[in-house]
Amino acid sequence: MEVRFRQAFLDRLETDPEYDHGFPASVVTAYRKRMQTIRAAPDERVFYAQKSLHFEKLKGKRDHQRSMRLNDQWRLVLELGGKPPDKLVMLVDIENYH
Repeated sequence: MEVRFRQAFLDRLETDPEYDHGFPASVVTAYRKRMQTIRAAPDERVFYAQKSLHFEKLKGKRDHQRSMRLNDQWRLVLELGGKPPDKLVMLVDIENYH
């Protein structure tokens, strides 16, 4: 899938091994693993098939976004784009859901 970043820190977090943007090491490690999964996926159906990702559509004002679990507390928020099945992933943010 094609990946784009809404915020520059998300790109740097994936590529710079010394950079953590203030996140715990476990979150950074999980983020980098999720990025490998996202880049290797042919489309979003892979995310739904892997139950451990907890790939979910958000509700309300954010119903155009999806989230993917990094750990029990942190989620990767993203938007899907392109024609179905979606081929573009826009990474929005990493958020604390607790």
